[in-house]
Amino acid sequence: MRCAALALVAARAAALAPPNLRVAEVPKLADRLDDLPSVPSPIGHTDAIHFVPSGDIFVDDDALIASSVTATRSRMISEDATFFHRAGPRRDVVFEPGEARACIVTCGGVCPGLNTVVRELYLCLAKLYGVSTVYGVQNGYSGFQDWARDAVQMSPEFVYEIQRKGGTVLRSSRGGHDTVKICDALDENGVNMLFVIGGDGTMKGACKIDAEMKLRGRKCVVCCVPKTIDNDVPLIDTSFGFSSAVDAAIPMILTANTEAEACPNGIGIVKLMGRHSGFIALHATLASGDVDLCLVPESSFQVKEIMDHLEQKLRQNDHALVVVAEGAGQAQMGAEPKFDASGNALNEDVGLWLKSVITNHFAHERYDSDPDFAGKKAKCFLVDPTYAIRAVPANAYDQVYCSSLAHAACHGAMAGYTRFLVGNINTRLAMLPLDLVVNRRNIVGIRDRMWTRLLFSTGQPPFEASLNVEEECDAELLYRGETATGGCTVSFGDEY
Repeated sequence: MRCAALALVAARAAALAPPNLRVAEVPKLADRLDDLPSVPSPIGHTDAIHFVPSGDIFVDDDALIASSVTATRSRMISEDATFFHRAGPRRDVVFEPGEARACIVTCGGVCPGLNTVVRELYLCLAKLYGVSTVYGVQNGYSGFQDWARDAVQMSPEFVYEIQRKGGTVLRSSRGGHDTVKICDALDENGVNMLFVIGGDGTMKGACKIDAEMKLRGRKCVVCCVPKTIDNDVPLIDTSFGFSSAVDAAIPMILTANTEAEACPNGIGIVKLMGRHSGFIALHATLASGDVDLCLVPESSFQVKEIMDHLEQKLRQNDHALVVVAEGAGQAQMGAEPKFDASGNALNEDVGLWLKSVITNHFAHERYDSDPDFAGKKAKCFLVDPTYAIRAVPANAYDQVYCSSLAHAACHGAMAGYTRFLVGNINTRLAMLPLDLVVNRRNIVGIRDRMWTRLLFSTGQPPFEASLNVEEECDAELLYRGETATGGCTVSFGDEY
């Protein structure tokens, strides 16, 4: 009996022992600076707040979110998953009342929801945490080089109703990053919280800023709200603005389809954004249900294959509809690598190329005696809404998501986390270390079930992957092999 009781106690102790979890740790100021203060959170106690939160709204530092929510009967989630720190307000913060001075900057191209993020960052800092000084730096990273001209002190009037607008009220730019000048500007103006909204190049710049401020021994947090209309931020479920862009693409697809249907053998072509990742094209194609061919950068193709497929569709329906991501077909065009000021690839115009190739193909004399084409030459209609879909205001989903991201960023910064970004992982807001994200990209997984559903919808051939198998979707190395939007993560460099 005694042995059985001891065995039971040992089993219970083993069950209660903390598991050996793989956690993506986020850097904290407390790990860098001595004698860092820890004071109760002002949430619910600032003058601007007219309510006391009910219940326990605070999140413990050991609250984690699993990268995977699937398991088998023989293998539990924790054996494969990486765990990320859950975002949310902490009970204690590292900034004394009146100490925090914040700065917000938007970098890179515009994206639906930018203004909502800016507005909610300001309101959360000012209303929830009582931060009285919040700057908005205009013109991206280059704005730090002339603080007197480009920095504005934000106010309720400045952010009033900006969530209704597309673009960014702070204006944006590519390039212009000078780490020393940026850090000098932060030092000279007493800024100890920097919120950066941008994509991979912008986040690389944020890493450099954080490293410099750490070298200087400064108490300064650096936080990113990731922005990319292409949905190519790795590891997170989706990036803000993506849903709005897909919504805006649908009327453009309908327009091209209407034109194609209105003439014999009409072919509508819609070129959508997607430099390296074809998520907008993928999701817009599935949402439309009318598309006959979808081309994305992740999938290679032979011109003959797509011509054979389009010919089949024209014979069946007298018209066809093509959706193509801007980064598709670059190898087929023989495009030379070019880059912008932020290091982003500049693509040749696949829409114009595809229109020319299709038109020339169906103009061949062999179609003159074909009863399906004789006297009915195929005609292409190209619709290019590239900038139209990224300049729209955020839709309802993105409005809510942007607000959540902004608040999560503020909570993490006030708690002293730094060098991190925020995003949903399995529908829960999480904080991720920047170093885990930079030089990595979310791409369409063409072996994923979502891409299979696209093939079913369009009836197109299953083209080969553009990447080598060894390079594609290394789940063990990159912490998360499959995302909610049908993607996976790949690496493309190691410097920033």
